[in-house]
Parts: sequence; C-alpha cells; structure tokens
Amino acid sequence: MVLLLCFGLSLLAAVQSSGAIRNCHPGCHCEVESFGLFDSFSLTRVDCRRLGPSTTMPVPIPLDTAHLDLSSNSMGPLSDAMLAGPGYTTLISLDLSSNHITELSPNALSKLRYLETLDLSRNDLQRLSPRCFSGLPLAEVDLSHNSFKEFDMDVFATKVNGEPVSVDLSHNELASVTTTPRGKVLHIQTLNLSANRLSSVPRLPGLPLRYLNLDGNPIAHIAEGAFAPLKDLVYLSISGLDGLQGIAPRSFEGLQSLQVLDLSHNHMLKALSPAVFSGLDSLQELNLSGSGVASLPNNMLTHLPSIKSITLGPNIHCWRSQKQGQFHRQLGQVQHNEVLNCNVEGVAL
Repeated sequence: MVLLLCFGLSLLAAVQSSGAIRNCHPGCHCEVESFGLFDSFSLTRVDCRRLGPSTTMPVPIPLDTAHLDLSSNSMGPLSDAMLAGPGYTTLISLDLSSNHITELSPNALSKLRYLETLDLSRNDLQRLSPRCFSGLPLAEVDLSHNSFKEFDMDVFATKVNGEPVSVDLSHNELASVTTTPRGKVLHIQTLNLSANRLSSVPRLPGLPLRYLNLDGNPIAHIAEGAFAPLKDLVYLSISGLDGLQGIAPRSFEGLQSLQVLDLSHNHMLKALSPAVFSGLDSLQELNLSGSGVASLPNNMLTHLPSIKSITLGPNIHCWRSQKQGQFHRQLGQVQHNEVLNCNVEGVAL
C-alpha cells in the first residue's frame, strides 16, 4: 500500500513538473506552472485559441484554471452562459481578443469574481452595457481595435477593494468619453485611448490615472485646463496628432506629478508659449521630436524647474546643466546659473 502511494505521488510530481494535464479539452493546451518555495504553489494556464466555428461555449477547463486564452474563436455576441461553469470562477486573466464580439450581455462576466486582466481587443464592440464590469477586481482591461464611437465610464462603476485598474482603449473609433458621478469608479491607473476618433481631450474626473495615452486622435486644439482633474498623472503621451495646431496656455496646469510629456510627431504644431508648461513642476522629460516646434523660449526653465532633458527635431537633444558663475562677495560663494545645452549649435532655447 505504501509502495503504491509513493508510486502515485511520484507520478503526480512527474506530471506536474512536465506541465502536462491529461484532462484537457481537445484542441486546447493545458499547462501547470509551479512557483514559490519548493514549488508549493501552482496555477493552470489553458490555451484554447482557434478551436474552430463548431466549438460550443463554454469550453470545459480544469477546475483551478487561472489563465485562459479563448482568442480567435469567432464567438460573436457574448451571452451570460458562455463564460459560466467549473474553472471559470477561479480565472485571473482572460483573453477574448479577435472573436468578432459585437456585444456583451450585462452579466456575461459576472461569475468571474477574481478576474484581474481582461483582453477584449480586436472585436466589433461599439458600446458596453452599464456596469458590465461591476464587481470584478479588474486590474487591466484592453479594449483596443474595436468600434467605439462613444464611451461611458459607467461600465467601470464598481467596488475594487483598492486595487488599481488599467484600461487600454487604443485603436478604437471613439468619438467621446464621458463619466458619471453615480456609483464608485474603478481606480484606473493606466488608460490608453490612442488611435481613436476623439476630437478633444476627454474629461476623466475621479480617475487617479498615472498613465494616459491619447496618441493618434484627431484633436486640433488642447484647451486651457484640459488635464486639470488628473493630478496623479505621471506619464502623458499626446503623440502623432496630425491635426494638432495649438496648445493653450495652462493646458497642463494641475498635473503636479507629471514626469514625462510626449508631444512628438505633431507636425502641425509650430510654436509653444512658456505658459503652456505652467504648473509642470515635476516634469523631467519633454519630447518634441518630429514636431513642428524648432525652438523654445529663453525663460523655459522658470516653468520647468525639474526638467532634465528636452528632445527637439529629429536628432536634437537638450539637457539641463549648470553654467559656471562669478564669485558673489556678499554670499561668499560662486553662483551657478542653470541652462539647457543642446548637441546641435544654433538652437534657440
């Protein structure tokens, strides 16, 4: 009996170490990943990509599945029953990309109470039901490559137990983004709205964003105070806006935590006044490469006290340094003036 038990345990260990799972659905690949001290923890990763149009949902998966890839299965509209069943309640991440999904029923994701990462990119979504993500501890949502013409932040109105949330809405066809004070909004920290059809900077009050990407939108003008509610923002990218012609003074006022600002490849943007950068006390990197801006005002440093580098044109890089000053008799020390030096001569700063 003891010998049989030892043999069974050794066989189980061999199966787990190889990562194989015998009861995997035909066409899927199931793998156990062990981690922690002495491999004391494990999770199951299931890959069910491209199963074919005859596949019936939900696909049976092992009971302890943590990561499930159901991409490229032409699922169409996502009903309440398609993601319900044993194994789905333990999911941490779910990939539903490239499935021709046109809509989500209000409770399609309601059983996934541990879901942190959701990929709905490359589908045919134009709208989402209000609160369709309610009750989920989502940390990352990818809605890129869809057909949104407007977006209501009510879909994220839910309790999240303090967990940060990342949302990727890149390569959609959004016309606008609206928020509502009703309910509790998720603690979104990363939001990607690149390559949409936004004609103005969306208002995103109540979101403690740290990263925001608005690249590739048809925004022609950025108004004063456009980013005022985003005081926690650390990284802002507004690159590749072909129609951007002007940025109003104090447009970035309120971004007291911003460290990186990417304004590259905005070819129509020709000039910037010093007041544009008012309030950017923490900004360290400014990227204007590939834009129409060829020079910056002489008093630039007064508005950017923390700046370390500025990139202009295709190959012009400027950095902050101290210029040797004269000995000050009253202070009894040498005073240094901070300047921006560039690797190309003749650049006015």
